[in-house]
Amino acid sequence: MVDWTDEENDLIVADYFAMFRMVIAGTTPNKSQHRRALLSKLQTINDRNEKSIERKHMNISGVLMGAGEIWLPGYAPNANYQKSIEDAVARWLSANGGIWPRAGFAEPQPAFSSGKIEFVIPPHMRNEPPPRGLRKLSGTADRFDAAGRDERNRALGRLGEERALAHERATLRDAGRDDLARKVIWVSEDMGDGAGYDIFSFTPDGTPRLLEVKTTNGWDRTPFHISQNELRVAEENRDIWHLFRIYNNARGPRAFEFRPRLITMSP
Repeated sequence: MVDWTDEENDLIVADYFAMFRMVIAGTTPNKSQHRRALLSKLQTINDRNEKSIERKHMNISGVLMGAGEIWLPGYAPNANYQKSIEDAVARWLSANGGIWPRAGFAEPQPAFSSGKIEFVIPPHMRNEPPPRGLRKLSGTADRFDAAGRDERNRALGRLGEERALAHERATLRDAGRDDLARKVIWVSEDMGDGAGYDIFSFTPDGTPRLLEVKTTNGWDRTPFHISQNELRVAEENRDIWHLFRIYNNARGPRAFEFRPRLITMSP
């Protein structure tokens, strides 16, 4: 099979994001119709087929997964992608101002819930091998500066802190500690940044919990930024400092926690 040309890659990436923006706008694209229309264009360049198009769509999802973005539903990420398709995604994002259009749309945020977030086992503690292509996905995350982008997204960070605050209060109320739930403080909101943690909470027995919240829309291994001040405060408060990691925020937030001895490891 002949390698995909830049022209072919640009065509299929544009088609992928055309469908993606339909989903963002609240409509459901006819994927078969899109695939057939794209096939008619690609066959004038090289002899492609519908299966190869579908695989390439999954490769694009893989690039977005590595970049810490959400991807088009129905096209599961495949990390076995070539640099040429990553380059094509980068070209499209640069030319179009990112996934979200400059006007008329907002990055999706699920309705805020005042209840608990679904907690899962941290990826490095699961009894399973790391996902295939992890090194490539990590390289893509570096290229697209996933950690820096999410750190600069103040709305995303604020929503994550709200979710963590609600989770802590709900957990304490469920444990019969309404008294402690009322004492949970949103430190970064009430006192400003710089404390080295965002939420002051408690365990049900009254032990303090210092929570630094890191939120991304991407998958559980999306890298995130942590400051030297946060590292210092974590080290000084090893018994009570926790990194509260929220991921998949745009589609359905889940969370897990790190303790200080783990914070320098990849998520």
